[in-house]
Amino acid sequence: MAALELDGLARHFGEREALSDVSLSMEAGRTLVVFGPNGAGKSTLLRILATLLRPHAGTLSVLGRSLPQEAWGVRGQIGLLAHEPMLYRELSARENLRFHARLHGVQEARVEELLERLSMSHRAREPVRTLSRGMVQRVAIAQSVLHDPELLLLDEPYANLDPAAIELAEPLIGTSAGRTRVICSHDPAGGLAEADLVLGLRAGRSVLLRGAEDVGLGEITELYR
Repeated sequence: MAALELDGLARHFGEREALSDVSLSMEAGRTLVVFGPNGAGKSTLLRILATLLRPHAGTLSVLGRSLPQEAWGVRGQIGLLAHEPMLYRELSARENLRFHARLHGVQEARVEELLERLSMSHRAREPVRTLSRGMVQRVAIAQSVLHDPELLLLDEPYANLDPAAIELAEPLIGTSAGRTRVICSHDPAGGLAEADLVLGLRAGRSVLLRGAEDVGLGEITELYR
């Protein structure tokens, strides 16, 4: 069964086409990396896959569920790491994660496990607004995997992380995590190394769709010119 099936997907905001006629298919356990300049439609695509936006045209299936009709049946299987972390700034890291755990019926022991794995236990009581951007990103990563989702949607997942933090995060959201992933990236070399399938977007349209082994760095770099 394909984890993702997109056929003619389109979304507009007023007269602006954010996505137009995007189609692809990807099996479970694989990684799709989406490249493209700012405004290309990457974040819009991620939000549609996360059931946060409805497409205006085309058909879409995520983990065997048709969207948006069956969004209720797939939301609990999706982990989203957005460009702007979806955290309550006045709550502590621990409080944010406990709140998310209650929404998904996850035991609080999982919260403590992830705080420890991401080396955040010593800062877990502090309000998110007082944390550095790198530490906020660690909390957001913990939130995205807290409920052990089948599909991870990751927008620049290693942004603001130093090498030590990347090493801590990799087993949770990286290739070795063994999850189906969609990654939006501005890093041609790093993103290509993570990819099984590459999608290049420009002005909302698919201009590149191939297996990663058949894509050169030059083709990805050209998307940004």
